[in-house]
Amino acid sequence: MQTAQYEVDTPRYARCVEISKRIRWEIERDVIRGRGFDFSKKFLPDGLSKIDRLSFLSEDERRFLSQIQGRTYANMFGLVERFIGAKILEVSRDHWLGDQTALEALVRFSDEELKHQKLFRRIEGLAAAGMPEGYSFLPQPNDIASVVLGKSTWAVLALTCLIEFFTQVHYRSSIEPDMHLSELWKDVFQYHWREESQHAILDELEWQREDAKLTAEARDRAVDELIELVGAVDGLLQLQATADVDYFVRTAGRYFGGDEVQQLRAVVLGAYRWQYILSGVEETRFNEILARMIDDAQGRRIGEALAPIVA
Repeated sequence: MQTAQYEVDTPRYARCVEISKRIRWEIERDVIRGRGFDFSKKFLPDGLSKIDRLSFLSEDERRFLSQIQGRTYANMFGLVERFIGAKILEVSRDHWLGDQTALEALVRFSDEELKHQKLFRRIEGLAAAGMPEGYSFLPQPNDIASVVLGKSTWAVLALTCLIEFFTQVHYRSSIEPDMHLSELWKDVFQYHWREESQHAILDELEWQREDAKLTAEARDRAVDELIELVGAVDGLLQLQATADVDYFVRTAGRYFGGDEVQQLRAVVLGAYRWQYILSGVEETRFNEILARMIDDAQGRRIGEALAPIVA
């Protein structure tokens, strides 16, 4: 059932349904195709990994660190899609007895998110088969999803929109143009990007629809919850960055001095903050949508919360 304050944009939902049907892909048939990763090549491009800032690493070490970051990159997407899929199923309820085109678009969205989670579990297995033992992805998807879904729908959709937008930015600006990545790893994120392009539109539509329901007081509380969620994401990034650097230092095959380890920690954490927070926050479309919803004081609160991460 739709609210009186917001008119559902049926043609945009219909366009997402049409594209979803046209570009539909399957994990084994279209993406994996019997292949494994090429471990002689990088996974994550330098524009995302930031390893070009670590001048003391050899080319082999840079490649290995990019593979560790790429493995975490895939696992992070598997994690966030756990709560994204659940939230989209929840908000689809508003369309059960309303706009059936919007309902179909969100049901397809949820189905694709489940497929993406399965894809990233498959990718973790392929990465583990060719990398040294000892890697750990520390965040637990169900635990994280439970915390995120405890926040307001506005805050969760805002975080989801941020994620969907940076997914587009990462692929178009860094992954697609890099001709030196493992072919399978690159294909995984090409196919992922194809469906996420429609998800970004649907997230935007649902976030705006949710915003139209809120009172000024409820929106102000939701802004605080969004700030809390971004802070929680940053906490996860600090945890995983430390784990990934520790794994790299243990398995890279040589000794690293204290200053080198410190630089590794700083660069990897900075890369993760760029990947999962700042590249979305700085995306033009996200800022345009958010600016129409919040007032100046709320914008300043968000900016103040982000300042330590930016620094």
